[in-house]
Amino acid sequence: MSTRIGFIGLGIMGSPMAANLVEAGFEVAGYDLNAPNVAKLEAAGGTGAASIAEAIDGADVVITMLPAHPHVAAAVLGEGGVFESIKPGTLFIDFSTIRPETSVEVAKAGAARGVRVLDAPVSGGEKGAIDGVLSIMVGGEPEVFAAARPVFDAVGKVAALCGPAGSGQVVKAANQLVVGGTYALVAEAIVLMEAAGVDAAAGLDMLAGGLAGSRILELKRASMLARDFKPGFRIDLHHKDMGIALDAARQAEVALPMTSLVATLIQAARAQGLGDQDHSALLSVAENLSGSSGSSGTSGSSGSSGSSGTSGRSGRSARKAN
Repeated sequence: MSTRIGFIGLGIMGSPMAANLVEAGFEVAGYDLNAPNVAKLEAAGGTGAASIAEAIDGADVVITMLPAHPHVAAAVLGEGGVFESIKPGTLFIDFSTIRPETSVEVAKAGAARGVRVLDAPVSGGEKGAIDGVLSIMVGGEPEVFAAARPVFDAVGKVAALCGPAGSGQVVKAANQLVVGGTYALVAEAIVLMEAAGVDAAAGLDMLAGGLAGSRILELKRASMLARDFKPGFRIDLHHKDMGIALDAARQAEVALPMTSLVATLIQAARAQGLGDQDHSALLSVAENLSGSSGSSGTSGSSGSSGSSGTSGRSGRSARKAN
């Protein structure tokens, strides 16, 4: 008999993850507040549910993939939530990115009900979720981690147990501060090269092939040059994640000055109305700080890198002339 999974949260990340679990042979019932997301799971071969209780009825594994800690607290601990009807012995995996202390609270509540709990935030974005190659950072007990391995293998490329409950969230916070910092520096590299009259596309190709290379340069340099900020991971969510990183730093009593700066840039992006764009839209913030007037401010638009670079340089020339 196949393993039954109840999946709560079928958004940008949850939808392809649930579909990959169906593809791997799991029996998946899913619930989401948005009916079209439930319909997508049904089209992929899963079963739609009208409530959390219906989705997890008879499930061997329950999964949540939700935007932030208030959603997890409500969907798991609140009235009508997972822990009201989950059966003892069930494996509960929260793939959401939330505050470590919320994951610890969920783990304690699960233990009181005889539920095995893991916090397992992921990295890889929408494409990683679609391709089933997510990196999974896990907090919990070793034997529970081992029991979850088939689920992790279906949705991810690599999974590692990072420590007790909440540890996965701390590692995810570290991941997000590195990702945000890399986007900010790639953005500044583009601004510098275009303003100096350099072929930024050729320049980024060189950076990607050297010590400065990164997954962000590999996957995002073309879309950043095109000012195509269609969201794979929204600025609003990265803003939430940077708050988690700063809170974790306060809890650990460590100074993270670069993280604070990146968090400020991401907040600036939200203030400039870019919250629903991809986090690569930090390029727009870098251009605005330099007074560039390229096409980067257009939401999700695709233009040529050459034209925006020219606009940026002409803007600088105009200021000098004045």
